[in-house]
Amino acid sequence: MSSRDSSRSASGIDKLDFDDNRQPPSTTDGSDPGGLLRDDESLLSNVVDGVIERDRRKLRRRFVKYLSFASAILSCLCAGSITAYSLYGPLFQSRLHFTQAQVNAVSIAAELAMYLPVPLFGYLCDRFNPRPLSLLAGILFALGYLLAAAAYASGPLKEGGFPPAIMVLAFVGVGSGTSCMYLSAVTTCAKNFGRGKHKGLALAIPIASFGLSGMWQSQIGSRLLYERSSGHYGEVDVYRYFIFLAILLLVVGVIGSLALRVVDEEELIDEAVSELERSGLLENSPFFQRSILHDSDNGYGTLECSDTRSNLAESDDAELDSTNRKYRSYSEGARRKTWLLNTETRMFLFDPTMWFLAAGFFLVTGPGEAFINNLGTVLNTFYPPPLSGPPDSNSPATHVSIVALTSTFARLLTGTLSDLFAPTAQTSLFEEQSTKRFSCSRLVFLLISTVLFSFGQLLLASGLIQSYPSLFALVSALVGLGYGAVFSLTPIIVSVVWGVQNFGTNWGIVAVVPAAGAAVWGAIYAAVYDGAAGGADDSGADRLCYGVGCYAPTFWGMVACSWMAVGLWLLAWRGWRRKEILV
Repeated sequence: MSSRDSSRSASGIDKLDFDDNRQPPSTTDGSDPGGLLRDDESLLSNVVDGVIERDRRKLRRRFVKYLSFASAILSCLCAGSITAYSLYGPLFQSRLHFTQAQVNAVSIAAELAMYLPVPLFGYLCDRFNPRPLSLLAGILFALGYLLAAAAYASGPLKEGGFPPAIMVLAFVGVGSGTSCMYLSAVTTCAKNFGRGKHKGLALAIPIASFGLSGMWQSQIGSRLLYERSSGHYGEVDVYRYFIFLAILLLVVGVIGSLALRVVDEEELIDEAVSELERSGLLENSPFFQRSILHDSDNGYGTLECSDTRSNLAESDDAELDSTNRKYRSYSEGARRKTWLLNTETRMFLFDPTMWFLAAGFFLVTGPGEAFINNLGTVLNTFYPPPLSGPPDSNSPATHVSIVALTSTFARLLTGTLSDLFAPTAQTSLFEEQSTKRFSCSRLVFLLISTVLFSFGQLLLASGLIQSYPSLFALVSALVGLGYGAVFSLTPIIVSVVWGVQNFGTNWGIVAVVPAAGAAVWGAIYAAVYDGAAGGADDSGADRLCYGVGCYAPTFWGMVACSWMAVGLWLLAWRGWRRKEILV
């Protein structure tokens, strides 16, 4: 063995002895032997930075989601101003000398304007975003209430005031603004929280807030904006009340136009397309086949470049190519979204169970809307002359608040209970064993609520309340419970059965039916009331009606409609059970 080998053996095992093929770190060119360690540290740093950035994006999305939720609640807390119509509706009759039919025409115009454009507004929410609708709602509210304030201040027609048609036109703006603001808020909540386990509560809270708006606004009108000369709180100063609502709702609309945002909408579209693909519904879709052919022919959309170009030209072409790819990707994504939403709409419209659900919704919400709009005139029928009208404890403002509170309670309760007890699909045996619990379909809550609603109508139809007017609070409570629960559970059922990616359009189609119901039952109530009032002169004084005959036939019809709705919903439930849809 040479002297070099002997010295190496004496000093221990050298790194070259461990692996003759391994090259030692070179230091002759000035490189750092610790470079590998620094590379590892750099890789770890990149991983940590990536995790931090991911958490920041997640936190940012969560912040935007809950800020949108808060804005949606604020919008709904203010959007339901039309539900306080009973507060000033009787004053149109006594101060402006409107007939009962004209008073109903104003409320019906508002109802039609609130419900008929809902499919259009829902379509715009799904295809674009909810923010422009919120701004439009604020503008419509402001214009509508300002015009209504001017029409009220002008006085009766015989004294040079505006004709009733001007008031009708004003409330068309109010109704359209209500629809815009409500739908933009609810659609935002449905898409942001519809895939979570608290979807019922996430929809119930803004919907309940919508019911609360009539309560607190009617209290502001009767307790703060009342007529000073009247000496009591019951008479609202309608002019100042309308000005207050115009300013408030314009501000809320502007806030919503800035804060309402749908988070991760692309994931909703991707999941919906994947679900349709798994179901086999895309096999005959021309759009889907074109997408596959486009991807296979063009790969990622790269373009060929000539080898003879200069480096500068190649750089410009690469930048242009990147821009074109981004544009094509955006354009393809927009077409994909439009195709998906159109497909979902067609499936929704051709589903028979949707029509059963919508028909039942029509039969319940129409009577509910008519009751709320005519609550003040129904109360007046209990107090014929020489009585001056209902006392403060039984005033229209009091019952508007009762309806609003019970409706809000029902919406929150049914939304929470539906989350806790509604059946859910089990994805594995372990999950099935670990989540065994009592379950109750949302349809059960819907049917029970409708029965309670019919009991309130039955009390009025029977004539019992005519002898005991103080029991009218029980009627208001039962109607509020049933009405609120139906308005809370129906959109939740729509989101569960047909998904949230096209929720604005789907719910808009169903939500349009209360317009027809309100128009039909408002007209029926007005016809029965005016017929029972008998002859009348032009002063309007004899047009007031007193007694059970003013309303009993109308409410008997409403009871029958409620039970028809129960039957239709049972048919829809049977259809969903056949399709194994857990509602």
